[in-house]
Amino acid sequence: MLIPKQMDEVFRALESQIRQQNGNKVSLVIIGGTALAAIGSFVRRFTKDVDVLGEAVEDAGEVKIQKIERFPEFLHKAIQKVARDFGLPENWMNLGPASQLDMGLPDGFQTRLIRKAYGTHLVLYFAGRKDLIHFKLFAAVDRDDYHVEDLFALKPTREELLEAARWTLTQDVSPAFRTLLEQFLNKMGYKDVAEQL
Repeated sequence: MLIPKQMDEVFRALESQIRQQNGNKVSLVIIGGTALAAIGSFVRRFTKDVDVLGEAVEDAGEVKIQKIERFPEFLHKAIQKVARDFGLPENWMNLGPASQLDMGLPDGFQTRLIRKAYGTHLVLYFAGRKDLIHFKLFAAVDRDDYHVEDLFALKPTREELLEAARWTLTQDVSPAFRTLLEQFLNKMGYKDVAEQL
């Protein structure tokens, strides 16, 4: 498990390993629990992995996100060495959420990314609070676990929840999901939001 206060140390170690592998500079977009911990004191829980959405490419002052099918060999080796050194699972950094790029991101996602450099060879872009509300609502709808806790730790306003809810309906267009979403919002005390969908 990754401890929030340990994350910077782990990422600096990863940067060091990338250099030792004679690797290229790496820029990655991170979502999930790691992003929650990295962007502020919203959530200070342990997280089991680092969810990589894709590669960040800076172009004329803008960030574009490209899908990664698999990590390059030098990065894969660096990730494995950090896993060994910190006692982390082999897949502590993974491309689990990469398919989200095919499904579509919240409008303006790239403009809200929070950039943090770890040395010369590793730059991480963390999803912003507003976007994490979108992702967490989508994950929380049919569950009763840490996703729900994470969502409300972000203290979403009703307007933010409505925007996020409308976005989730573009991710799963089935009538069954709409019903689950409305039930979730009603259960959480947001009947007025559910009625505006």
